[in-house]
Amino acid sequence: MKLATLKDGARDGQLVVVSRDLTRCLRSENPQTMQAAMDNWMSAAPELARLSDRLHSDTEVGATFDPKQCEAPLPRAYQWADASAFVNHMELVRKARGVEMPPEFWTEPL
Repeated sequence: MKLATLKDGARDGQLVVVSRDLTRCLRSENPQTMQAAMDNWMSAAPELARLSDRLHSDTEVGATFDPKQCEAPLPRAYQWADASAFVNHMELVRKARGVEMPPEFWTEPL
């Protein structure tokens, strides 16, 4: 099963199931986004599998898939990733806050 997120003007895009040959796709109504599918995979997976089966059993089903209309699978992540374990990043962040770097940060592992 191939999944993609199409640009649709919404913040999280539109989840689609894509054919194996990447020529056609079907929109998923429930879940509507990749994030919703991941958050509720146990209930989403059977519905997405049904769409995939339908797409592959009937060549007349689905819209033309244009990869240029795709956006990131998860257009906005629900986490904040920090690179503060990297010494050069720590130096920049501390400098921005007006705080000195302790000298041992350059020689001792974090």
